[in-house]
Amino acid sequence: MMKNVGHGLSWPHGWPVGGYPKPQFQYYCGTGNSNIFGRELMNAHMKACLAAGVQFYGTNAEVMPGQWEFQVGTSKGIDIGDHLWMGRYLLLRCGEYFDLDVNFEAKPIKGDLNGSGCHCNFSTKQTMAEGGLAVINEQIKRMDANHKTSISMYGSDNHERLTGLHETSSMEKFSFGVANRGASVRIPRTTERDGKGYYEDRRPAADIDPYVVAASLFSITCLDNYGLDDLVKHYQALQEQRKKK
Repeated sequence: MMKNVGHGLSWPHGWPVGGYPKPQFQYYCGTGNSNIFGRELMNAHMKACLAAGVQFYGTNAEVMPGQWEFQVGTSKGIDIGDHLWMGRYLLLRCGEYFDLDVNFEAKPIKGDLNGSGCHCNFSTKQTMAEGGLAVINEQIKRMDANHKTSISMYGSDNHERLTGLHETSSMEKFSFGVANRGASVRIPRTTERDGKGYYEDRRPAADIDPYVVAASLFSITCLDNYGLDDLVKHYQALQEQRKKK
């Protein structure tokens, strides 16, 4: 969340203007006036999403002060794009009532601070069925083989975020692990325990095109990369249009 502090100037909500707060981490899922900035906006956003029929799943304060997360789902296929896009729109609209803007950049504040991601939980009928963990491992192998291609569609300036620090993986190397917040793909402990379930792609940045990411995940894991090249071309063309604006 960003607060307007002058004509064309903004600074993170809850921070001293031009300065920095106490070191991060005490703010994650925190409580109390000294730790939490912007709960009013997130509560209003939650209510707006539920009223609008958005598949709102939850929200929490994040590691960096003034940084928040909201989740949408569980959605089927490309529907996730509709719900995330409407969730973003409603967050921006609700922000107007609190004089707050929302920054979706991968690394909104440079330095020893967490970036902003859009982690994607993914499953198929096969991964949710008995023996699904073996299917997940096979799908992860395909994600590994297409790592660079995926990264090219996973948000602008994501290299500033995926450094291997601040609970991220390095964008230069694919990795996965159980309950590993520093991996490209995290397998939840519940999935390992049950031998089936979902997994989490932690590489996407907060500003992703959800339709592209959802389609690319399905293409890579289930369709032997069918349509993947077209997705890359579409995303690259979209990025060029944004640069011209």
